[in-house]
Amino acid sequence: MSVFLITSSFITTLLIPAPAFQPGGAANGRALAYLAHEYLGTAFGTVYDISTIAILWFAGASAMAGMLNLMPRYLPRYGMAPHWARAVRPTVLVLTAVAFLVTWIFDASVDKQGGAYATGVLVLISSAAVAVTIAARRAGQHRWTIGFAVIAAVFLYTTGANIAERPDGVKIGACFIAAIVLISLASRLARAFELRVTDVVFDTLADRFVRDATHREIRLIANEPHRRDLAEYRDKLHQIRTDNAIPTEDGLVFVEVTVRDPSDFEAELRVHGAVLHDRFRVLTLEHSSVPNALAALLLHVRDSTGQQPHIYFEWTEGNPFAQFLRFFLFGQGEVAPPARRPRVRPRRPGPARDRTSGAAGVRRGPGSAPGPGRARPARRAAAGRGGSRPRRPRSGHPARRPRPAPHRARPGPRQDGSPDRPGTRR
Repeated sequence: MSVFLITSSFITTLLIPAPAFQPGGAANGRALAYLAHEYLGTAFGTVYDISTIAILWFAGASAMAGMLNLMPRYLPRYGMAPHWARAVRPTVLVLTAVAFLVTWIFDASVDKQGGAYATGVLVLISSAAVAVTIAARRAGQHRWTIGFAVIAAVFLYTTGANIAERPDGVKIGACFIAAIVLISLASRLARAFELRVTDVVFDTLADRFVRDATHREIRLIANEPHRRDLAEYRDKLHQIRTDNAIPTEDGLVFVEVTVRDPSDFEAELRVHGAVLHDRFRVLTLEHSSVPNALAALLLHVRDSTGQQPHIYFEWTEGNPFAQFLRFFLFGQGEVAPPARRPRVRPRRPGPARDRTSGAAGVRRGPGSAPGPGRARPARRAAAGRGGSRPRRPRSGHPARRPRPAPHRARPGPRQDGSPDRPGTRR
């Protein structure tokens, strides 16, 4: 292609007069067609014109076919397009509308569209040359690396010179890039509340863990794996049992999520079971988002067993916006603090309410009755809190007097002489 371009440029420069290249000239935008009509006759020139139109039509059709093959494969996968982008017909209509819009903006002028086309082609060739240079360098091919680097430098210089001379291509490309980014961001935000799990698949051992836990309360511990040694699991298990007052006879299963590719919006969730250190049952998951993987696991366990699973986790205080960005960009981050703060405010007068203790249960629906997995209040283990002995005062502080019990009137006769019913107040 490069040889053809250089040869045609050399021939047209020699055979066509300079005034014909000026705006409005006979060879402006159709140099080869001018030579075909001028030197080979009208019949051959007409055939050449028809062939040129057909070739350009097939080039546009091939470009649209390439986009129809790439867009449904990657954009919905990364959450950058809605689900209807997987269909062919709506995408064809959108691309056709964009083509008509570009033609209308440029007034169907070859000169106006030439800068944008040249910029796009040069950027594509330059990026390909740079990619080949990097591949040759990684392969240890030093001679090919030098040769490809020289070619890449030539194309980069040509691209820069073309952009400096005709910046319309960069402006149009920047507009399209900005439109794609904004639409992709809006699509990602609109789909942020989806489960992002196409299917949940358990292996044999993981399925056995869940079936064994159906005879009692299904309790899971969300654990971020570090060293995965005996002390890590032992300390975590002791902490969860102590903080949530879980009986020792209730079994606990660890759940660990590993984020592989956070840009992958939807993926299949595979759950693998393992027994570590001959005593700890662990479910390992791989997904693009930790919260979505845990939610999909709990929903699947609830639907397959008919019981409400409970998961225990912990979080640290931090900037909610920074945590949101971590979750939005990398699939990680703690999104619990904003939801936790309203639940730990001082208790208002009214019915007694439990405070969050790190336990979460999965419900069947808004009308279902709360199960035993509701968050329990942390038990106080200090001496004097609920015990028979008064609490020992600190140095310099007087001892607090115990609060008197609320006075309840004993049942007795009414003023009319009729006795009260037992258990009522006067």
